[in-house]
Amino acid sequence: MKHDEKLAALVGRSTTVRNASRAELIEESVVNRDAILAPNGALATWTRPESTGRSPKDTVSVRRPSSEKSIDWDSPNNLPITEETFDLLFEDAVSVLGAKKRLYVTDRVLGADPRYALTTRTITDRALTALFTDNMFRPIPAGAEKGVFGDRAFTILALPNDKLDPERYAGRLRVDPATGKTTTMAIAIDFDRRMGIVYGSAYCGSVKKLMFSVMNYLLPGVGVLPLHCSANEGKRGDSALLLGLSGTGKTTLSADPTRALLGDDEHGWSDDGVWNFENGCFAKLINLNAAKEPEIYDATFHVDDWRRHGAIIENAMVYPDGTCDLDDERLTPNSRASFPLSYLGNIKPSASSGHPSTILFLTADANGVLPPIARLTKEQAMLWFLMGYTSKLAGTETGIVEPKSTFSRFFGEPFMPRNPDVYARMLGEKLDRHGTRVYLVNTGWSGGPYGVGKRMDITLTRTMVRAALEGALDKVAYDEDRTFHVQIPQACPGVPSGVLRPRDTWKDKAAFDERSAKLANEFAAHFQKAYGKKGIDAAVAAQCPGR
Repeated sequence: MKHDEKLAALVGRSTTVRNASRAELIEESVVNRDAILAPNGALATWTRPESTGRSPKDTVSVRRPSSEKSIDWDSPNNLPITEETFDLLFEDAVSVLGAKKRLYVTDRVLGADPRYALTTRTITDRALTALFTDNMFRPIPAGAEKGVFGDRAFTILALPNDKLDPERYAGRLRVDPATGKTTTMAIAIDFDRRMGIVYGSAYCGSVKKLMFSVMNYLLPGVGVLPLHCSANEGKRGDSALLLGLSGTGKTTLSADPTRALLGDDEHGWSDDGVWNFENGCFAKLINLNAAKEPEIYDATFHVDDWRRHGAIIENAMVYPDGTCDLDDERLTPNSRASFPLSYLGNIKPSASSGHPSTILFLTADANGVLPPIARLTKEQAMLWFLMGYTSKLAGTETGIVEPKSTFSRFFGEPFMPRNPDVYARMLGEKLDRHGTRVYLVNTGWSGGPYGVGKRMDITLTRTMVRAALEGALDKVAYDEDRTFHVQIPQACPGVPSGVLRPRDTWKDKAAFDERSAKLANEFAAHFQKAYGKKGIDAAVAAQCPGR
C-alpha cells in the first residue's frame, strides 16, 4: 500500500473519531487520563522529563536532491535524514497507530488568509493532542481549497507516548549521550511530501513548532515572508510587528490595551498585508503574574464549565488541593498554557491587517551598551534581522558568570529552514515597497551591564514604543552610532534625553567602550561563521558591528 492509502486506512477505521467537537475532545482527554481537571475547569497535564520542551537534536528533515538547495544545511538546526529513514518512521508510526483502540483526527489550517492557508490533518491516539490542535490551529475557512496550498494537505502523525526501537534506527538517528544508545524520539519533516511525524515527544509544542517550520519553508516559495513575531493593530488600522526572543518583552509589549492583538507568535506578510498563522496562544506560565499579565492569567485560570474551558496547563506545579504555583520550576521552567486567542480580551477576530507601518526588533542587551531605541535603515534592518541578537543572562544557567550573546537568525532560527539570504532579501523588498519603519528596542540594561546597571524601566520602554508606533520619532533628528550602525534619536517625547545615549548613562566611559567593542566583535565573528559564504548583499554585510 502507498502512503496515502495507509493514511486513508487509519482515518477510515470505525474506531477513529474524526473532527470531534471541542467538548468531546475535552471529555475524551479526561476519560483517557491524558489530563486531570483543574479546579477552575482547565485541564492539567504533565509529561516525562525528556518531553518538557522541544528536542532540537531530534528534529530532523528529509534531504533529497529536488529540494536540498533550498535549505541551509549548514545551520545547526537543519539536521538531515534520508528518505529511507523517514519511510521507516512512517511505517512504524502507521503500524503502532493501527494497533491503537481509538484514534483522533482533526482537520484544521494554518494561516488566517484563505489564499495561503495550509490545511493540516493530525492523526493521533491522544485526545489531548487533538484538543491542542483545536486550540492552536484555525478552522478551515471558505475558499481554502482554492488557495495556493489547496491541492494537498499536510499530514501529522503524532504518537506522544510511544518510543522508537533504538536498534532499528542505529546509524540513522543520533546517539543519545544520556543513554549511549540511539534516540527513541523523532520529530521528522518531509517538506516535499507534506508529512510530519512526532514520535516519542509528549510536549505539545512539538506539534505546533513542526508546523511553523513547514509554513516558514513553504511560504517564501509563494511570495510570502514568514515572521516569528507578535502583531497588533491601532485604532487607525495601522499594524505593527514585534520580533524578539524569549525574555525580550515581546508578549508584554504586544499586549497593549489601546491596540487589537492579531497574534503573539507567527505571521505571514503577503502582497495584501499581514495575518496570523494560529488560532491560539501557547504562553509561558513560569513566574506569570496576574497583576502584570492579567490577560494571559485570566485566559488560563478563569472559571468555567470544564466541558467548555479547554485551556491546557502543561507541566506547571499543581498541588493536591488544586493550587498552582507558577514560580516553582522544579518540574521545568518551560511550563505552558494553550488556549484559543478568543480567551483574550482585545483581539481582532480576523487575525489579519494591512501592511505594517512599524516593525520593532526587541533585544534584552545585558551588556548595557545598546540604545533603548534606535531607527534602522533598510540595510541595517536586514542585518539585525539576520542576527536576531539578545543576551542570555548571568545566573540563569550554571557556569554563566557574564552575559552571553545569543544570535538566532530572524528571531526564530530553529524554525527558519531556508537559506538565509531568502528571508533577508524578502524583508528588504517589503520595506522598500511599503515604506515600513523599523526600530531596534533594547529592553535590557542601562547604566552598566547586568549586575552593575539597571534594567530599562518598562514604563519608559512603553513610552518609546508608543512614540515609534505613532510616528513621533519621524520628527526628530538622529545621530549615527558608529559601533553598532544604528541611528539614535536626539529626543523622544516623554523620555529624558540622558537615557537615549547608553554611553552617557555609564559612570565609567572606558568600561563602556571596552564592553561595546567586545560585543561588536562578537557580532562580526558570528556573521562570518553563519553568513560569510551565504551570498549576503555587501551593503547589508557592511552594517554588521565590528566589520
